[in-house]
Amino acid sequence: MSLIDSHCHLDADEFDHDRAQVIARAQAAGVRTQVVPAVTAASWPKLRETCQLADGLYPAYGLHPMFLDQHRPEHLDQLREWIAREQPCAVGECGLDFFVEGLDAEQQQFYFDGQLRIAREFDLPVIVHARRAVDAVIAAIKQVGGLRGVIHSFPGSPEQAAQLHKLGFLVGLGGPLTYDRAQRLQRLVAQLPLEQLLLETDAPDQPDAGIRGERNEPARLTVIAETVAKLRGETVEAIADQTSANARRLFALP
Repeated sequence: MSLIDSHCHLDADEFDHDRAQVIARAQAAGVRTQVVPAVTAASWPKLRETCQLADGLYPAYGLHPMFLDQHRPEHLDQLREWIAREQPCAVGECGLDFFVEGLDAEQQQFYFDGQLRIAREFDLPVIVHARRAVDAVIAAIKQVGGLRGVIHSFPGSPEQAAQLHKLGFLVGLGGPLTYDRAQRLQRLVAQLPLEQLLLETDAPDQPDAGIRGERNEPARLTVIAETVAKLRGETVEAIADQTSANARRLFALP
């Protein structure tokens, strides 16, 4: 069985002491491909170096809304330069976060809109963070137009998922799905078309229920696949095959 982790922050400092082992454990678990999105412009060089450590690691470059205080308008110009030179698989992580206090909504929108336009310019998918902001994200996607991508750690409704599907957007599923309290999300996952689903860990964050409170890592993607399979009454192999095909198609992976 082969799996693709569509969202893993493998460059995070939490992995500095054992990154090679984390990659080895992922590969041993069948997670042979990882998409590694950025969070700040300052992190791009380390992310690039991380993705050169092994086959199957694919960088995405972007500006995460939760790190708003570290972003500068000139970083959008630098992002264009990085994308033109590095040819990543996606733009991201970008998006909107209306949950965390103190993040200026107008500034978030400025950087999000700028990255959406860059993604359209380079014909790349976008990896989108949308917390308490799915409707605003959908509105921005519609306004820019001509986009495709994934809403990572999807927090929305069936109606929002259907709108996103029509717009060419998939939904990412990870650790939150495994908790007993996530019944609304679990019902949604059972209903959504399988061709709209991607699997992710968001490691080192969002650990599944089996490692609550611990550092997450990409090898745990097998737990997500098993959870989705159980919810949908399908085999783990079928879930792995289709979600991997979805990721390869979206990110143009080999």
